[in-house]
Amino acid sequence: MVAAAIDLFAANGFEATSVDEIARATGMSRSTFFRQFGGKDDVIFADHEVLIKRLRAFLDAGHPDPWLAVCEATKLVFRHFSAEPELARRRYQVVRQTPALRDREIVTVFRYSRLFDEYLRREVPGLDPLDAVGFTALVTAAHNHVLRRLLRGGRAVPMSALQSALDDAMRRFGVGAPGERDTAAEEQIVVAVFPRSMPRAEVARRLGESI
Repeated sequence: MVAAAIDLFAANGFEATSVDEIARATGMSRSTFFRQFGGKDDVIFADHEVLIKRLRAFLDAGHPDPWLAVCEATKLVFRHFSAEPELARRRYQVVRQTPALRDREIVTVFRYSRLFDEYLRREVPGLDPLDAVGFTALVTAAHNHVLRRLLRGGRAVPMSALQSALDDAMRRFGVGAPGERDTAAEEQIVVAVFPRSMPRAEVARRLGESI
């Protein structure tokens, strides 16, 4: 249904495509369309509604490293859109050509950042709000940059491109990239050394886990 609607938007223009045309193309009635979607723009952003619910459930499941969990959640979003790159590219073009959709896209991106921000503040007690906002903004921006490479080009973009950007984000905040954590036995840890850039609340959280 979403794919059929996006194809119509891409061919005829978002504003020029009517709900009746979408309903006919998908074999549904007008009333059924409005029961499932509030309007034409909701079709464009239907995947995001599903993804945000999925990410909230993923984060609420509990994770030993909240910083890494945010990065893993970001990768879930990338996997979703890279699974059907041609559909994602058509959607991107429709959004780029429609000012109202571009505005809603900005709001949608903010919803992801807010979800990650609230999660970090909840999981890292005492975390400076600026650290939470800064990290989530950097992770979201990194994801969007890599995703735009996929959407604007005709070739696949590997997950490793996003992973590299996320690893860099973790290093910048001193919370450690995957594979860079201390592997010494817990009972032999005597002194803990952390990067100066690591938020104090994260230092406290890690020290608390090691006791």
